[in-house]
Amino acid sequence: MRRDLREGVTIYVTENIKPNFAEIARQYNVDYRTVKKAYEEVKAGLKGRPSGRPKRPSLLDPFKQTIDSKLELNCSAASIFKFIQKKGFTGSYTLVKDYCRQTRRERVKKATIRIEHSPGLSAQVDWKEEMALVSSEGELFKFNIFLYVLPYSKLKYMTLTFDRSQDTLFSCLHDAFLHTGGIPTEIWFDNMKTVVDHTKSQFGHAVFNERFHEFCKDAGFTPIACRPFRPQTKGAVEALARTGERLRPYNTEFADGTELIELVHMLRDDLNHETSQATDEVPYLKWLDEEKEYLHRVPVNLLEPYFEENITRVVSKEAMINFRKCKYSVDPRYIGCTVAVEISNDEQRIHIYYNGEEIRTHSITTNSLNYDPQDQFNILKSDLLKGRTDEDISAYIREHMTDYDNL
Repeated sequence: MRRDLREGVTIYVTENIKPNFAEIARQYNVDYRTVKKAYEEVKAGLKGRPSGRPKRPSLLDPFKQTIDSKLELNCSAASIFKFIQKKGFTGSYTLVKDYCRQTRRERVKKATIRIEHSPGLSAQVDWKEEMALVSSEGELFKFNIFLYVLPYSKLKYMTLTFDRSQDTLFSCLHDAFLHTGGIPTEIWFDNMKTVVDHTKSQFGHAVFNERFHEFCKDAGFTPIACRPFRPQTKGAVEALARTGERLRPYNTEFADGTELIELVHMLRDDLNHETSQATDEVPYLKWLDEEKEYLHRVPVNLLEPYFEENITRVVSKEAMINFRKCKYSVDPRYIGCTVAVEISNDEQRIHIYYNGEEIRTHSITTNSLNYDPQDQFNILKSDLLKGRTDEDISAYIREHMTDYDNL
C-alpha cells in the first residue's frame, strides 16, 4: 500500500471522521475501492494497538479552536478552510468539511432539548420579511408579516405591514396584546434595529434602544434579545414564519390590499384553531383553558402616548410617510425631512405638519398607497417626467391613473 495514502486515511481513523472515499481517491489519483480498502486496513490495525499507545496528531489539531470559534459565527466549511489555509493549514478541504459536519451534529444534539414553557411567561416576536404577491388586477404588493406567538399555548397573532418601523412595531405589539388577552412576563426579540441599538452593542451583548426600552417598561414586560445565529432560541415563531408560505397559493386570487390583509388574518385564525404538532392540542383552546389567566392586563393609559400623540415620520424617497400600515403622500421637496402627524378629532383624517406648518391632509383609508393629486403631479415632474410640460404631465396622469401605484 502507498505510504502517503495510508497516512492520509489514518487521519480519518484517528479522528473518527467518516471519509469521502471518492474525494480522497481524486486527491491521491487512485480508485475509490483502493481508498476504502486502505481505510479498513488502517482501522483494523489501530484496533489491535495497545491501549496505551499515543494517538497520532492530526493536521487539524492546531486549528480546531479557530474552527470551533468560526462555527459559532455560522461560517461555512469552505470559508473556514480558506481562512485557516492562510494561517498555515496544509491539509485537505475534505478534512475540514468532515470535522465541521461532525462538530455541528454534536452541537445540535446538545442544543435541541425541548424546552418546557410556562403559561403566561413568554412570547416570541419576529417578521416574515419582504413577501410579494400579485393581485387579480396585476398589482404587485410587497409587504411584511408581523409574527407573535405564546410558546406555551402556541396561540398566534399575525398582521400585514408595509414597513418595519419602530412605530409599526409598537402598534403591532399593542394589537397582539389585545388579541391574546394580555401581556406575558417576557418577550423574545430578534436583533432587529428597531429593538437593539447596534452602535452600542457587542457580539453576545445587546443594548436595547432607549425608546423601545421605555415602551417595554410602560407595557410591563422584560425584553430579551435572542443570540445571533441561534434560531432555536425562538423556535415557535420561526416555525410560524414558515407557515406564512401558506399565503403563496393566493397569488392573483385577491383584489386589493384590504383583501390581502384579510387573508393574513384568516390564516392566523386557521392556525389558532388547528391542532398544533408541538402540543397535539388546539392553540385557542389551550390558551383559553390554561394560559389566558396568567397574562397581565394591557395598561392602555400608559401606552396611548405611543400611538396618538407626538407622532413623527421621516418622508421616504417616494415622498410618502407610513401611518397605520398604509402610505400617504407629501410634496417631494420634503423627502428626508421629519414631519409631525396628527389625527383629526373624528379620527377620519390625518394632518401632516413640517416645522408647525400643515403641508398635507389625507383621509384615513385601508389603501396601501394614498396620493394627493398635487403630490402625484409634483412627484412625476421631479423624476419620471422631468422636463415635460405641465400639460403633458396632466395628460399622463389621466391616462395612467390606475397604473400609477406601480410606478
